[in-house]
Amino acid sequence: MGRTNPTYRDLLRRYEESLQPYRRGLRKADQAHFDRLFDRARQHADAATYQNATDPETIVLLSMLLAHERELHASQTEG
Repeated sequence: MGRTNPTYRDLLRRYEESLQPYRRGLRKADQAHFDRLFDRARQHADAATYQNATDPETIVLLSMLLAHERELHASQTEG
């Protein structure tokens, strides 16, 4: 049987796990924000899978930024 590439979700989980020492070093209030960033990155997993990036961390960060941009735009157009 041939080898398969890890899925984006697998890569995201491993990337988040690799940053756990950093997360533990954050203040409690910031830990919640850290967790939300990864929640936002998971929201774009389908699109990130299409990219099949050689550097998945870039796609993780882009997904986080895209979610942030969407939320920022929504808050600006509400008022």
